[in-house]
Amino acid sequence: MTLAPETTDLVIELRLADGWFTVCDLHRLLPGRGVAALLPDGDQVAVFRDRAGGLYAIGNRDPFTGAAVLSRGLTGTHQGRPFVASPLLKQRFDLLSGQCLDDETVRVRTYEVRAA
Repeated sequence: MTLAPETTDLVIELRLADGWFTVCDLHRLLPGRGVAALLPDGDQVAVFRDRAGGLYAIGNRDPFTGAAVLSRGLTGTHQGRPFVASPLLKQRFDLLSGQCLDDETVRVRTYEVRAA
């Protein structure tokens, strides 16, 4: 039996240096859309859930503009790898590695994420 996320008490957590940090309830994370969260150190993270239920977390700051907008980007896949495209200049960032698919010299931070 499969449970809909709305019927569970699962939360999204990120691994930080001092342990797991709760971001939000799983049901708040809609497939294909991101949410932004403020971390204890003042940084922002963009968290995504894909349609297959995969969870991803990267830094929310677009390194090309400095704006905290990656959580508002469009998600997709390129050669089987999930990515988010910045809503500003449209550069794509691999959600697994943080690597920019359009400029190999640029990368955003990634975080280990889980539903617990």
